Amino acid sequence: MQEMILILDFGSQYTQLIARRVRELNVYCEIHPYSYIPKETANIKGVIFSGSPFSVRDANALKPDVDFYKGKFPLLGVCYGAQLLASNYGGEVLPSKIREYGRANLNYLNTSHSLIKGMSQNSQVWMSHGDTISTIPDNYEIICSTQDVKVAGYHITGEKTYGIQFHPEVYHSSEGTTLLRNFVVDICGCSQNWTPDSFIETTVNGLSEKLGNDKVVLGLSGGVDSSVAAVLLNQAIGKNLYCIFVDNGLLRKNEFENVLNSYKNMGLNVKGVNAKQRFYDALAGLSDPELKRKAIGRVFIEVFDDEAHQIEDVKWLAQGTIYPDVIESVSVKGPSATIKSHHNVGGLPDFMKLKVVEPLNTLFKDEVRRVGRALGMHEDLLGRHPFPGPGLAIRILGEITPQKVATLQEVDAIFIDGLKSAGLYDSVWQAGAIFLPVQSVGVMGDERTYENAVALRAVSSTDGMTADWCHLPYEFLGKISNEIINKVKGINRVVYDISSKPPATIEWE
Repeated sequence: MQEMILILDFGSQYTQLIARRVRELNVYCEIHPYSYIPKETANIKGVIFSGSPFSVRDANALKPDVDFYKGKFPLLGVCYGAQLLASNYGGEVLPSKIREYGRANLNYLNTSHSLIKGMSQNSQVWMSHGDTISTIPDNYEIICSTQDVKVAGYHITGEKTYGIQFHPEVYHSSEGTTLLRNFVVDICGCSQNWTPDSFIETTVNGLSEKLGNDKVVLGLSGGVDSSVAAVLLNQAIGKNLYCIFVDNGLLRKNEFENVLNSYKNMGLNVKGVNAKQRFYDALAGLSDPELKRKAIGRVFIEVFDDEAHQIEDVKWLAQGTIYPDVIESVSVKGPSATIKSHHNVGGLPDFMKLKVVEPLNTLFKDEVRRVGRALGMHEDLLGRHPFPGPGLAIRILGEITPQKVATLQEVDAIFIDGLKSAGLYDSVWQAGAIFLPVQSVGVMGDERTYENAVALRAVSSTDGMTADWCHLPYEFLGKISNEIINKVKGINRVVYDISSKPPATIEWE
């Protein structure tokens, strides 16, 4: 049974970061809503309560069954979690008299305590709270303080229970990894054996057992997630895996042919389906991005269903769903609104009577790439930038036409090939071009032109949750702009998007 750290989510924007930091220690963890009570506890080595935008003083404060966990498992409360563990047992939490947000330094550290062993005097930490712990119960002892926050951290005597008012998971907490390692490895006793190789072995064996001789159909997208899922399934069930790669007419230039060939070279049982016209027909006259997404999703399911029916006795649909998709589909206070219409986690139309298998639904994107490398997959495929499910349809603002797609494919190819040639591609999380519903005046030769504008977008990110625009060299941008305007008929203006997420999103639609 896989040992794990259980993370209870109280709605903090940083909860996923806690999970990522724990997993970087080769320890498996799962995020569940704050009210979660596990049926099985034998494999739980420790529990972390996350931060929250709520206050423990509110009438509608999020209050789990703390007694189920406290004293029974090693427990770490972070920010709201620490305040909850204090106020629940006789301590007092009050509104902060001073602003407690941003960088701070621990000017008092009692490093005899296991949680903060090895941390330095004046270690920098990140605060983000409007309340503060003013008093603690008698059996709680302060283990660290800042100049303004006396109870920056505490330990409950006689228990492996700790609370900290700062965020060790955030990059700005310079020794946050040390603290988390102390908790996860030393206090919880995790063996740090959750590696890509162990994941592959466990997953392949589990898939073989679960699927037996059943046939499985998988829709490949050309992206990292579905490709790694396909290789894992191929190892588990071989030719009983039927892969379908649909050309929706909204892929990058030559992507359908190139990716299809790479899949066949990987030994996958894959069929390519040219369905461009069906998608173009469905998109005709649509400008609203959500309507475009829904049309693409509907036609994809129709095409996929047609192809799946040509395979006899298919029992399962495989999906490349990853962990952030799962987390985003369940909110702290219950089922959330749909993030985007194509994020249909584990969902199928009623007419597709297939069971769903999702081999990667416990992994973050960077973990999927590490598993792919351990599987021996080619770096060109693993290092690919994320690409939206609706493809170029949401990078063409307004109505979709085959001519606009062809134009944007040429622009996109110049930009992406240019990033690769300049050695910039791997330092960019995601890049692409956007066809704008804007025409502007230009001069080519001695003639006045009135043609289209495109925007280039390149961002840096870890997981797409937040992103900053890439500061690409001016010389590079100038060269790419010149090449696009000279080579792509109908484009006479190129702009570069310098907005970050938030407040902007990575894609324009």
